[in-house]
Amino acid sequence: MFLNYLFLYFLCTGYCRAEDCLSRDYDHGGTVCVCNSDHCDTIPRPEKVEQPQLLIYTSNKAGSRFEQTTGQFEQSDAPDNQIRIDPAQKFQTILGWGGAFTDAAGINLDSLNEQLQEKLLRSYFADDGIEYSLCRVPIGGTDFSTRGYSYDDGDVDEDLVNFVLADEDHQYKIPFIKKALDLTENNLRLFASTWTAPKWMKTNGEYAGYGFLLEEMYQAWANYFVKFLNSYQSEGIEFWGITTGNEPSLAMAPLDQINTVGWNSTQMAKWILNNLGPSIRNSNHSAINIMILDDQRMFLPWFLDEALSDNTTRGYIDGIAVHWYADVFFPASLLTDTHNNFPEKFILATEACNGAVVLGSWERGESYSNDIIQDVSNWVGGWIDWNMVLDLGGGPTYINNFVDSPIIVNATGGEFYKQPMFYHLGHFSKFVPMGSVRIDARSDITNVIFVAFQRPDDGISVVILNRNEEVVPVALVDDSRGTARVELSERSITTILYW
Repeated sequence: MFLNYLFLYFLCTGYCRAEDCLSRDYDHGGTVCVCNSDHCDTIPRPEKVEQPQLLIYTSNKAGSRFEQTTGQFEQSDAPDNQIRIDPAQKFQTILGWGGAFTDAAGINLDSLNEQLQEKLLRSYFADDGIEYSLCRVPIGGTDFSTRGYSYDDGDVDEDLVNFVLADEDHQYKIPFIKKALDLTENNLRLFASTWTAPKWMKTNGEYAGYGFLLEEMYQAWANYFVKFLNSYQSEGIEFWGITTGNEPSLAMAPLDQINTVGWNSTQMAKWILNNLGPSIRNSNHSAINIMILDDQRMFLPWFLDEALSDNTTRGYIDGIAVHWYADVFFPASLLTDTHNNFPEKFILATEACNGAVVLGSWERGESYSNDIIQDVSNWVGGWIDWNMVLDLGGGPTYINNFVDSPIIVNATGGEFYKQPMFYHLGHFSKFVPMGSVRIDARSDITNVIFVAFQRPDDGISVVILNRNEEVVPVALVDDSRGTARVELSERSITTILYW
C-alpha cells in the first residue's frame, strides 16, 4: 500500500501541483514562458473556497503568470472604484474557448519529441493547462498548409467519387485531435470550416482569387461537407458545428492568395436553403450546429438580414461566426445589433491572430483579452484563436502569410514558448468553463474593462484587464456577500473567483 501511495505521489508531482513559469525576455515588451524536456509551467484547477473567501489569479507584464492570492468579502461602506456584480441578471451561455488544428499547428507539434508534444497538448487541453473546450478544424487546406489542396482535386467529379482525406489529415490533424479529446475526456467540441472548393467547382478555376461557386455545383459542394463529416466520423471524430465557409469576402480582393469561395448574401441564402441545409439535416449529422458568415464585423447585421430574410433559410442556421481582423474599424455594438435581429442564434468569434512573431509581446496579449471582453459583453458566446502552434518564423504557410501564435515552437532548440497571448486567453478558458453564463457587471471606472460570469458550479468569475502603467485599486461588490478590495497590478489581467 505504501508503494502505491509513493507511486501516486511521484505521478502527481508532474501534473497535480503548479509548476512556475521559466521566464525569458526577448526585449519585446514582455516575457515568454519556456517549456523544455525538464520543465513546463502548469496551473491546477481552482479548488472551491468557502465564503467570505475568494481566489485571485494575476498575470502581468512584469512576469507573473496565473499568480494565485486570496482575498475576502467584508461588510463595509461602499468605497470608490466599484465593480458591482449582479448574478440575477443573466445573458448568453458560453460555448467554449480554443484555437485551430491547422496543418501548420500539426507540423510544428510533429517536429517535437513525444515528451514535448505531450507537454504542449497538456498546456492547452489538460486540467493542469488552460483547458480549451472548443476548437476549429479546417476542411482541407488553408494558407497555413504547405501546399494548396482540396479533397477532390483533378478532373470534374460532381458525384465526388474521388473524394478522399489528405495525408495532412492523417498525419497532422487527426492524431492530435484524438490526443486532445483524450486529455479532455471527450469534453472538447469541434467545428469545421472550409477555405476552398475544388478548382473545378469554382468560376475562376483556382483555389484563391475572385472566384465563386458555379451554380451547377451547389449540391456537390453541400455533399462535400457531408463527405468530410462522414470521413472524420469513420476516424472516430464527431463535430459539434460547421460554418458556411471561411471569409467569403476574400474573393472580393482578387490579389489575395488565401484560399476562398466567394459568396454574396443572395447566393449564400439560395445555397443554404436548397442545398446545405437539407443535405446536413437529412444526413447522419442532422444535429450539428450550422454557422453562417465566418467573416468580419463589417457584414453585421446587414449581410445576415439579407441572407436570412426567408424563415426557412433562417431555420437551418444555428449561429453566426465572426472574425476579429477589422474590429478596430467596426464597433462591438454591431454584435448586439445582430443579437437583437437574431436573438435565437448564438454568436461565436471563430478566428483571430496578430502579425509576424514577436516573442514576449504583452501588448498582443492585451489585444486578445480586450477583444474578448468587448465581444462577450456584446453577446458573443466564445472566442477561438487561429493557429495553436507556429514556428519561430510564424509558419509554415505556403503563401508566406506569417503570423504570431500563443505558442511558438523552437524545434532545433528542443523547446517551445508560451506567449502572453496564451495566458490572456487562459484567464477565460481556465476560469470560465463551457456552460458558464455571462452576468451583469457594472462600474463607473473608466480605466479598466471587465466581464463577469456564473460558472456551472455556481462560482462567480470576474475577469478584469488593467492596461494602465500603475496599480488600480478596485472594490468588487456583490450584495449577497459584501465588498472585496483588490489591487490590480500595472499592465495586468486578473481573474477573481468566488462561490
